Amino acid sequence: MLNRVILIGRLTRDPEMRYTPAGVAVTQFTLAVDRPFTSGQGEREADFIPIVTWRQLAETCANYLRKGRLAAVEGRIQVRNYENNEGRRVYVTEVIADNVRFLESPNREGGGGQREEYSGGSGGGGSYGGSGSGNSGGGGNYGGGSGSGSGGSGGGNSYGGGGGGNRSGGNNSRNNDPFSDDGRPIDISEDDLPF
Repeated sequence: MLNRVILIGRLTRDPEMRYTPAGVAVTQFTLAVDRPFTSGQGEREADFIPIVTWRQLAETCANYLRKGRLAAVEGRIQVRNYENNEGRRVYVTEVIADNVRFLESPNREGGGGQREEYSGGSGGGGSYGGSGSGNSGGGGNYGGGSGSGSGGSGGGNSYGGGGGGNRSGGNNSRNNDPFSDDGRPIDISEDDLPF
């Protein structure tokens, strides 16, 4: 069985962080994801998908994501239910994220499409207030350690203190991808093609 989802969209509001009674950080935000087709009036509609992050990833998202920012979220779909004040059963479908990539630098005018990736385990069970070991300690996550910190080595995008972890992107404003389109024609003979 497989339960995996990858979404790219913009935040509809600033993330909201809180702590469970056990002291575990949890952050919620909504991602607006454009549909691949347009409506009858030629407008592109969007889906508004609730996202939940836990532990170190929750703290990082709360500190550095803001309304309107473009982000990629990888995680799993979870359906939970509860009884509201009127005695009705309410079902909630949300994405439990274990990887979030910030697809824009915090300073949009600064040019250079720097991307940052932050990972965190969702722990066991994934229910609110759940225990589980997660992936919040050690050097595996960007920011390392067990606090969000604000240290780092200086520079504009030094998020968290310590550890390199799962950070992608870089400070280069030039793309080092040999397969990127840099405006020059590609010189390939038909003998070089495998088909």
